[in-house]
Amino acid sequence: MSDPLLQEDRLDYTPVARSVPLARHRTARLVAAWGHPELAGDTALVVSELMTNALLHGSIRGRLIRVRLTATSAALRVEVSDPRGERVPCPREVTGDDQFGRGLLLVGALAEQWGVGPREGVGKTVWAEWGVAVAPCGAVPLVGVKE
Repeated sequence: MSDPLLQEDRLDYTPVARSVPLARHRTARLVAAWGHPELAGDTALVVSELMTNALLHGSIRGRLIRVRLTATSAALRVEVSDPRGERVPCPREVTGDDQFGRGLLLVGALAEQWGVGPREGVGKTVWAEWGVAVAPCGAVPLVGVKE
């Protein structure tokens, strides 16, 4: 994103299952508060899928998973970073009987674009992005929201 940031939030989570719903709910609240309630559900589901992937495939004991949300006048972006840079996610073909493997297909269906890149330091960042219009004047950022 080349536009200046209007909103930003980042929070580190321990690599445990209860972090996934915490990140999902926080994302939905922030996106709605930032003036994009129509995207709150999609962004929350994408964060949930990316957090689950990071937990299952990218976590290392004692290392945190970071969720970062940003908004500019043109785009809303979610990023999930984990310490396992060598494990790059890619969508896979699944059949009707497969119980797992659809997360990135959901991300691709819900986000306008998504990708993966190196994390600052060690690891990788998986991101998803949506184009947006300028948030209404009444949108107030939530800073320091407690879970």
